[in-house]
Amino acid sequence: MLAIILAAIVVVAGVGAWRWSHNRPPYGPGALAITSSLTFVSFAEAQTALGEHAPAPLASGHDQLVLGQVSWQPPPKPLDGGRFVVFLIDKRTNRKPAELVATASQEAVSLGSAGVENRIAERYSWLRGAGDVKVGENEWRSSGNRLGVSDEKATPLTFVARFPYLEKPDREPTIATAPVAMADLLLALVYMGPDGQVYWAQRLQG
Repeated sequence: MLAIILAAIVVVAGVGAWRWSHNRPPYGPGALAITSSLTFVSFAEAQTALGEHAPAPLASGHDQLVLGQVSWQPPPKPLDGGRFVVFLIDKRTNRKPAELVATASQEAVSLGSAGVENRIAERYSWLRGAGDVKVGENEWRSSGNRLGVSDEKATPLTFVARFPYLEKPDREPTIATAPVAMADLLLALVYMGPDGQVYWAQRLQG
C-alpha cells in the first residue's frame, strides 16, 4: 500500500514538474529589446511604408489608416513552432481591426485569429480584446484580426491597419471602426508556445 502511495506521489510530482517546464517562457520580453511606433497616415504614406509588394488597404471618406512598426533583436532561442502575436486594439470597445497588411511574407506573418488566443484575454485583463467578443447572452464572435509571426527574423515588422467609418451600422460592429484617436489604441506583443501556451504579453503602446 505504501509503495502505491509513493508511486502516486511521484507521478503527481512528475506531472507538476512537466507542466511547470512546459509553460515556462524560454526568455522574457526584456531579451528582445522591443521598440514600436504607431501613427496615422494617408493612403499614399501607407503605400510608401509598405512598399510595392504589399498593397495598402483602400481608404475613403472618413476611414482611418494607422501605420505601425514593431522591432525586436534576435531572441536567445528560435520560435520552434511558437509564435509572436501582434495585437492592435481599440481600448474603448476591445475590438480589433479587420484589415491589416504587413510587409513580411505570408510564410512569416499570418492574418487572422484563433480560439486558443482566448487564453490571452483570460490571463490578462488589459488584453480582453485579444479574445472573442460577446454579442448575445451565450454567443461569442471573433473580433477582427491580429498578426501572427512564426519567423523570429521577420523584424522590423511594418503594418497598416484600416479603421472603416460606418455611417449607420445596423448593429454594433464586432470590429474596430473609425473614428479613433491615438489614445484609444493599444498595441501589444504576445509570445505563445507551440502548444498554445501563453508565455507572456508586453504592452507596447497605449
